[in-house]
Amino acid sequence: MVRRGAGGIVVFGSGAGCYGAPEMVAQGAVQLVIAASAVSLGPGRNRPTPWATMGTMADDVPEQPTLSDDDRVALRQWVRATGIGSDVADVEPLTGGSQNIVVRLRVDGRPMVLRRPPLHPRPTSDKTMHREIAVLRTLAGTDVPHPGFIAGCEDPAVMGVVFYLMEEVDGFNPGNEMAQAYVDDPAMRHDVGLAYAASLARLGDVEWEGSPLAAIRRPGSFLARQVPQFLGLLESYRHDAYDPQSLPTVVGLSQWLVANQPVEGKPGIMHGDCHLNNVLLHRDRPELAAFIDWEMCTVGDPLLDLGWMMVCWPSGPNTIDAGSELAALGNMASRAELLDAYTAAGGRKTSSLDWYVALACFKLGIVIEGTWSRYLAGQASWEAGQRLHASAESLIDLGTRVTKGDNPFV
Repeated sequence: MVRRGAGGIVVFGSGAGCYGAPEMVAQGAVQLVIAASAVSLGPGRNRPTPWATMGTMADDVPEQPTLSDDDRVALRQWVRATGIGSDVADVEPLTGGSQNIVVRLRVDGRPMVLRRPPLHPRPTSDKTMHREIAVLRTLAGTDVPHPGFIAGCEDPAVMGVVFYLMEEVDGFNPGNEMAQAYVDDPAMRHDVGLAYAASLARLGDVEWEGSPLAAIRRPGSFLARQVPQFLGLLESYRHDAYDPQSLPTVVGLSQWLVANQPVEGKPGIMHGDCHLNNVLLHRDRPELAAFIDWEMCTVGDPLLDLGWMMVCWPSGPNTIDAGSELAALGNMASRAELLDAYTAAGGRKTSSLDWYVALACFKLGIVIEGTWSRYLAGQASWEAGQRLHASAESLIDLGTRVTKGDNPFV
């Protein structure tokens, strides 16, 4: 039985508790949601830290958002009311983007990370937090590297938004930091790419039916709704100063995608935004410490994650400059090696890889085009808008090349 307790806490059985991974089990059938593994970022190098979706592409923001004084008071009262702890201290921001607020803190000395919507939440912000909570709960106990879930609050009356706590992960993000071991050893830089591809393959194999993530899965064909959904997103950018025809070749690409859609396979979990700015790496060995930024995760077709990984891998063509600190050192695995590592780890095979690569170009191009629209509306900087508009045009053009049998990503 699941019911909602005080402070937005979800309760299993008849006792009080939070929902999450089974690190702490209360008496009887109650699980107090507390888990293991999460998120520790080292210092950046004048680059945004990677917590927001499309972290390297977020609109320019002068200061890192953090919790307000009122938020801290509310959080302290909530952790006491739910039995998580008694004191909240050492709150410091981790995010450098505008998508969400992510802070490191300590509850009774225990390091944790809190994630919540931005200062000015979007209409879907709380829904996004629900999704991320469902993902982390579903992944608990699996071999997919992820931040361990501690507790979530679904009652907006507490802090005004849905938020959750996760464990801290000891790792670094290769988009803004580099561990010395990777500087010293070219083999580590090569092998970590293979580990990344293998971890992505394992994600697609995680059992999801009957999980928290299954409860928010949309019915119907995942692949069939991709093109109309993202054309709708592009149309939503329209205003007096912006016309979606700024991406003229997107229509031809969308028509090809619809006409050549492959047969849909068994649904699986997909990250939705897999690139090297959305991972943490172990500092002393070439392995993932965690995938992060789960807000685009869904139950869909994991082969789209494969296509997305190929498109975003930081070698020519380098579409979004993900993992730039790592890539700058060289000796990265090739895309062909990534594909081999993915399939060797149990990832799905397909004869339609070009289609998934083209779809990744289509979706990613439309996502980042939004910053150009926001610049033209006076809501983003010229530098960010112009840079990302050029990237969006390039991605749509690259996707169009793929449709003509000229795939530069394989």
